[in-house]
Amino acid sequence: MRVIDPDGNQVGVVPTEKALATALEFGLDLVEVSPHANPPVCKIMDYGRYKYEQTKKRQEAKKKQSTFQLKEIKVRPKTGDHDLMTKVGHIRKFIDKKDKVKVTVVFRGREITLSHLGREVLKKVIEETQDVAVIEQEPKFEGRTLVMVLAPR
Repeated sequence: MRVIDPDGNQVGVVPTEKALATALEFGLDLVEVSPHANPPVCKIMDYGRYKYEQTKKRQEAKKKQSTFQLKEIKVRPKTGDHDLMTKVGHIRKFIDKKDKVKVTVVFRGREITLSHLGREVLKKVIEETQDVAVIEQEPKFEGRTLVMVLAPR
């Protein structure tokens, strides 16, 4: 097997017994790095420290990963301006926390004939949040609801 010492220098191709003896001289472990190579490659290293460093790298990568939630705000086609501005304030808070926001206009009963009012409500929301949010999904009907998704800019 091909052996690499702790400094990264190649010892050469040696029998297994000699490789183990060399690892014992260093007081470290003999770890098979590439078993499918011809001859197999082994490295002399502290295996416990190697495993510890691998878990630390994984934890760091997980920390840097960005996560978001999808928050939902429901409005009605006849929602008043003041109530709508309150909801826009909530949307801004969610967007500041890097969450996506699903804005839903719910139509009940015969209100479905007022779909133009629902689109106007969503246009107002878009105008009020255009400085912090971008439209990820255009307004579209899903049954009796009109749905739009906003994402942070």
